[in-house]
Amino acid sequence: MILSLLPDTIDDVDQLDDLLSQPTEAALDVLSRIEGDLIVLGAGGKMGPSLAQMARRADETTGLKRTILGVDRYFSPETRQKLEARHIKTLQGDLLDPAFLEFLPEVPNVVFMAGMKFGSSGNQSLTWALNAYLPSLVCRKFRTARIVAFSTGNVYGLTPVDGGGSVETDPPNPCGEYAMSCLGRERMFEYFSETLDLPVALIRLNYAVEMRYGVLVDLAQKVHQEEEIDLTMGYVNVIWQGDALAAVLCALDVAASPARFLNVTGPERLRVRDVARQFGRLLGKTPRFVGAEAPEALLNNAAESYRLYGKPRVSAEQMIPWIAHWINRGQPSLGKPTHYEVRNGVF
Repeated sequence: MILSLLPDTIDDVDQLDDLLSQPTEAALDVLSRIEGDLIVLGAGGKMGPSLAQMARRADETTGLKRTILGVDRYFSPETRQKLEARHIKTLQGDLLDPAFLEFLPEVPNVVFMAGMKFGSSGNQSLTWALNAYLPSLVCRKFRTARIVAFSTGNVYGLTPVDGGGSVETDPPNPCGEYAMSCLGRERMFEYFSETLDLPVALIRLNYAVEMRYGVLVDLAQKVHQEEEIDLTMGYVNVIWQGDALAAVLCALDVAASPARFLNVTGPERLRVRDVARQFGRLLGKTPRFVGAEAPEALLNNAAESYRLYGKPRVSAEQMIPWIAHWINRGQPSLGKPTHYEVRNGVF
């Protein structure tokens, strides 16, 4: 079923999971034309389970019968049960282990979601191993596949808030080891894309949002808990996670050699102060602010993605009341702040 009518509220995790995994018309079109099995590397994280389920639901709609395999170092029992119930195979193991990586089946379609952000400032070597070394292993293993790999808008660095946001042709300007390691990931995929004639698409994402995680959730929780909100990072982009995942699956269609870059985010430039005040009205709280908006922020321009696949189905205007309702009901959070306000690259 396509997400044609948005619900007034999202009341529980089951309803949320259903919404997050509903494919777009564009995703249905692309996946109906992309032949062969699909492997999702990093399928146990925040976004992986929904992406794998979206691909499965697209195949069910179009009548395809491909194998979808999710791989990660760890799956919670609940996540593994959900995936297996949707006929998505799961394999648990360390992708940095050459024997495990070699054990994986050869497939024509790969989505690379593995990586490390939070805690990277305390474990730089593992951050670089996962973000910059692992891609080289994956490219060699899946040298006959097409690969869509997650990256981040952090590789651009800060940009003037009135400049329209960074575009794919802007030169990278990473700040901090996390962003530098992500640029390293991109460079490895670029290198092997050219040397192996390997079709690759690199997704520069910021920031995915659902009810339990994301910049809007961070702001809502700060307002609800009456914590101070630093306004220095005064503007943000966000995108409904389901729309981000659909764009990732669509990018299988534009993977190329040399590698193709694609920004994925929402069209709105959101002012943090205004969003917090809106949450204040919905949550019955008065936001507490410190600092003042800097003239630069981390902002992306995803016009190319919209040209290819259309604009996101879910707007920030819709997500804000959904999240307020979720918090007012005491529904769960993943407990993983985005640290969107960080300006020095230390996560």
